[in-house]
Amino acid sequence: MRKDKELRVNEHPILGSAEERPRVKIKVDDQWMEAIEGEPVAAALMASGKMVFRYTTRLNEPRGVFCAIGRCTDCMMTVDGIPNVRTCITPVREGMVILTQRGEGRWEGISFEKG
Repeated sequence: MRKDKELRVNEHPILGSAEERPRVKIKVDDQWMEAIEGEPVAAALMASGKMVFRYTTRLNEPRGVFCAIGRCTDCMMTVDGIPNVRTCITPVREGMVILTQRGEGRWEGISFEKG
């Protein structure tokens, strides 16, 4: 994740200035980062430079945001111990713990991986 500059659009030529909203801390792959409360998790991650959210089960290929409306499964991550959470429609809240997901994910220490 980028440390030097946020990639969020704060001034838009048509929409104007982004409204001020509270900032919160979330933990992503063992690193704390700042996000805007209520924004989609995917937007917060992309604003910090993170573009890979999961790796596929069969070929271990990286995936990130594709549709951004909750229809596909490319943005799925493990959020607060729950795998397969669609981060493009999940709002950020204080203290969330988010992990890059590998394959089908893990839940409460139980692996759903095949093999």
